[in-house]
Amino acid sequence: MPKMKTKKAATKRLKMSATGKIKRTQSGKAHLNGHKTAKRKRNLRGLTVANNCFTKTAARMLQGN
Repeated sequence: MPKMKTKKAATKRLKMSATGKIKRTQSGKAHLNGHKTAKRKRNLRGLTVANNCFTKTAARMLQGN
């Protein structure tokens, strides 16, 4: 049976926590930032935990790691 391959797009966007949760970056900070307040952009920094319904799919995409 061949090796499981990781989806490269998933490795660039998602991380698995030690407890098995999926961490992702928050959306809304890539462009059109001129009119957004500093507080709003600051609060979009860092990672957040993905929904439970997405966890199974994401774990399968990261399986080859």
